[in-house]
Amino acid sequence: MTPSNRVRLSQVLREAEGYLELHLPQRALEALNRLPEESRNSTHVLYLNGEALREMERYDEALEPLRRAADQDPENIHVQLALGWCYKRTHQLQQAIESLERALESDPGEALVLYNLACYFSLDRNRDKALDFLTRALRLDGKFRDLIGAEPDFDPIRSDSDFQSLTSIIA
Repeated sequence: MTPSNRVRLSQVLREAEGYLELHLPQRALEALNRLPEESRNSTHVLYLNGEALREMERYDEALEPLRRAADQDPENIHVQLALGWCYKRTHQLQQAIESLERALESDPGEALVLYNLACYFSLDRNRDKALDFLTRALRLDGKFRDLIGAEPDFDPIRSDSDFQSLTSIIA
């Protein structure tokens, strides 16, 4: 890749990232589609494509670029989180759990991964794992406690006495 092509790629990536930050996923896709074909297969471009499609709630479509990004960089927790998000919303809960478990292997101290695993295990009706991951997430970041009440993913275990004890502790 020539230096001028590298600069152009960098500019388009920053532009697409900016559009995603502004919640303008269609504009991000438009920017990424301006890239030459040979630049569209990098992990970062695939991830940004997947993120734009995910934000547009086109979860089935987002899976393909996110899977390819995960194949290229399996330790990237951002890719694994996005992949898990899309798997969950396409009713592929076991794949969602597997994606987040891969993310956890890469960064065992990431509270967001732990919290989402708690959600997914709750949906999977695995009370013990849901409580374990939720406990770990709350130890790392008590701010997640504020999300629990409105989180429908915990509905399957909400009436459990251990869940109630865990979530009623004053931070």
